[in-house]
This record gives sequence, structure tokens and C-alpha cells, in this order.
Amino acid sequence: MPKVLISDKLSDAAVQIFKDNGVEVDFQPDLGKDPEKLAAIIGDYDGLAIRSATKVTADLIAKADNLKVVGRAGIGVDNVDIPAASAKGIVVMNTPFGNSITTAEHAIAMLFSVARQIPAADASTQAGKWEKSRFMGVEITGKTLGLIGAGNIGSVVASRALGLKMKVVAYDPFLSADRAKEMGVEKVDDLDELLGRADFITLHLPKTDKTANLLSAERIAKIKPGARLVNCARGGLVDEAAVAEALKEGRLAGAAFDVFAEEPAKENPLFGLPNVICTPHLGASTTEAQENVALQVAEQMSDYLVKGAISNALNAPSVTAEEAPLLKPWIALADVLGSFAGQVTESPIVEIEIEYVGKVGALNLKPLTSALTAALLKPLVGEGGVNMVSAPIVARERGMRIAETRKDEQGAYGTYMRLVVKTENQTRSVAGTIFSDGKPRLIQIKGIGLESEPLPFMLYTTNTDTPGYIGALGSALGALDVNIATFALGRAEKSGEAIALLGIDEPLSEDMLAQIRALPQVTQAKGLSF
Repeated sequence: MPKVLISDKLSDAAVQIFKDNGVEVDFQPDLGKDPEKLAAIIGDYDGLAIRSATKVTADLIAKADNLKVVGRAGIGVDNVDIPAASAKGIVVMNTPFGNSITTAEHAIAMLFSVARQIPAADASTQAGKWEKSRFMGVEITGKTLGLIGAGNIGSVVASRALGLKMKVVAYDPFLSADRAKEMGVEKVDDLDELLGRADFITLHLPKTDKTANLLSAERIAKIKPGARLVNCARGGLVDEAAVAEALKEGRLAGAAFDVFAEEPAKENPLFGLPNVICTPHLGASTTEAQENVALQVAEQMSDYLVKGAISNALNAPSVTAEEAPLLKPWIALADVLGSFAGQVTESPIVEIEIEYVGKVGALNLKPLTSALTAALLKPLVGEGGVNMVSAPIVARERGMRIAETRKDEQGAYGTYMRLVVKTENQTRSVAGTIFSDGKPRLIQIKGIGLESEPLPFMLYTTNTDTPGYIGALGSALGALDVNIATFALGRAEKSGEAIALLGIDEPLSEDMLAQIRALPQVTQAKGLSF
């Protein structure tokens, strides 16, 4: 009988689900706060069910000799070392949609509270004061809500705001025009435009390298005077010190924060300022949400430990035991193709077309399409925001159409997969196949043939086909002390557009990429990781 440890607070109903599915349960809800004790016993368990208190570090994973699955009741997996878990073959699951309504409702509650100064008015009244003239608020009706991030939670907030008769403008680089129309919001392509127009601003996006400090001091200075800011998404998206200064100077009329750059937030520049509302990361803290995610994670973990079924996994495909041997190499290729396209695409995706050519077309395409879509979206929505099960839903929410095509064997390779990504501005394609060694190979980019094995770190460039480019690129990388492992080239025609895909021994910084882009032949340069 498989054995699961619950080291955080989960509902009794979740414990019963494990038992009903033939899984032995050890319920120790405070153990996550004692990492030494947890590390001492983790080797006895097949599964670990957690929330946010337990930290599943590389050191803990090293001691988890029998652990097969970690289940996070909730969406955020910042407390799980996913690469370490993957290296040890441990499946990491989350419950990506259980908190959506609850978090969206909290954002709306914070919006009302900061508009009417409700917490301060409550404290004043309960202190025996009657300061009616002090707490002059503003109406929500007719005001413009600036929505930064229009994914699952953002779309719920938008629908609630529209019901309140607000006008909603949305900034999301990957929101299509059709999806914006369906949501009933006005899409803006310039974040600064949104900041200058909105009476209320609310954030709903993950924290990634691209979104960290998105609302910097420079951007906060561009916010419409008298606007109010709400952040119930992730700490670190906003420069909190700059918000504090804007509030002190009167440029911002109010702010409501549920998340902070450092948590638990015992000290913060926002604390103590007038018309600032702070809550201790309560976005998912409702009875319904806690129950939903607990039941979901118990069902998922039970299915995996008892039946071998994988769902909502962040580091493993959703496939049956019978399909796994056949699908495994093609899923690896799907991950490469999707990741490549996701890393080089910078404008909203409208359509995803996947061509399955030859023998691969006879396989179960659902896990392949899901794996490819998840890999495509991951650079866009952040780690933990999408997985193989949720990928088609997330794509659909963002207005992306997904099409599959099966074709007979053709071309020099016979059997291969091609991904075509259509954005509002252009169409890109990338194709790959599986070689006899079972490893994926890229065989075509933008219709240009080449052959390259994906490596952990790569450099992709588009350039003009002129003499001396290979030497110039090699010299530039040499000057940056970057070693080249592999070098693949292709061109559309003589003296036309050409591409280069290089395997390198270390990732390139933005400063390094800037020097590559400065080469006269280069039209685009991207650092990739696989």
C-alpha cells in the first residue's frame, strides 16, 4: 500500500479521499514548519502532500529515497525545487484552477476597500470616533480599470468589473484581439498607455524574469494622478518603495496589497501610510478554495500512486502506462519545439498548428499536443502557471486556436513534427524529428533546413547571408569567453535570410546578447534554454 505524508494543513475530506483510494495517510499538518524533522522521516513515504509552509528543497529531495510524487494544493510551486525533483524522477503536481475565483474576488474586495477607505473607517468608528468627512471615497461605476494580465484570474476580475459598470482596458502581450473582444475589454499594446488612463490598476500575472519589477519607479511615475493600485498577484511585480513615495506625494490616491516582495512581511515601506490596505496573502484563503484544492490534490496523487495516471503535472506528461514507451521520445521533441517557439515569440499568439507527419501521426496525439502547447506557453505565463492538462484551457482563454494535422510520410526525414505559430504580426515554424539514438533533433526553422541537437543553452540568430558572418559571430562569442559546443547553419537562398543555432556551454546575459545583436549582419539574437 502506498504511503503519503501530509505535512501542511489539508481538510479532513482530503485525508479520507486518500484512504478511500487505498493509500495510507500520515497526517502531520505542522511538520512542514520543522524541516529537520521532515527530512528525518521523508524517506519512508511515496507521496508528499503540501501547501505553502513546507519547503521541498534539493536537500530534502536528496533524502526522499522512496518519494514518487509531490502534490501542491494550490497553484504556486515556489516552495518546490522542480529541477531537483525531476532529476530524481519525482512527479510534481499542482491544482492550477482551484483558487481562481477566490483570488479574483479578493482583488475586487480590495478594489472596493481602497475606493471607500473601509478598513480605516472601520477602525476609526470602532475607536469611538465619528469622522464622516474624513473618509470621502470615490465611486467604482464608470471608472476605468486597468487590467495587467488577462489570463485565468484576470479574466474573472474583468467580468466582475464589467458587471460593476466599469470600463476595462487590458494589457497582456499574449492577449489576442479576438479574445479581448470576447471578454468585453479594450486591449492596449502599450503598458504606459494603460497606466496613464486607468483610475484603478490591478495586476494578475506570474512573477517571471520578464515581469519582475514590471511596475518600476519609472513606470509608477507614469500612472494617472489620483489612481489607485491593487496587487493580489505576486510580490516583486511592483516597486513597493516607489509606490510609498507616490502615496506620500499624493500622486497615488491609494494602494491595496495582498502580496509582498518579502514574505512574511513584517516590515514594508507601505505599512502605516494613509489609504493603504495590506492583507497577509489571503488571495486563496476561503473555505471553498481550501477545500477544492485539497480534494483535487488528493485525487491526483491517489490516481498516480495507485493507477499510474498523471494529471496536472508540472514536470511530467499525462500519459498512461501503456502509451509511455511509445510517446516518451516524441513528448521530449514536443517540449523542445514548443519551448523554442515560446522563447522566440514576442507578440500575441493567435493560432497554433501542429503537423504530425508519418508514423508519429498514428500515436495518441492529445499528450503530444498538450506537451507542446504547455512548453510553448511556459515562457509566456511563468513556471507553475501551465502544465500538460491545463495548457489547452490556458491557450483557449488567451484566444489561441489549436489545430492538429496528420499527414503521410514525406520529405527527407519521413516522420517528423512541425509547429506553426501564427501571431498578429507574422507566422513562424519549427520542425523536428527523432533520430535512431532516441534523441530529438531540430531539422527546420522558418522553413529553412538545418540539423541541430537541443542542448541546455543555445544561441539563435537570424542574419543576412554575407561572407564573414561565421567568423564574426565566433569571434564575438570568443571575446565574451563563451565556448561553442555545436554550430548549425541554414539559409533561404544565397545572399538572403539565414539562421544560425549554436549550442553553448553557458547562458548568455542580456549584455552579452546586446553585443551579438550589434553585429552588422544580425537581425535577431535570442538566448535559449532547454
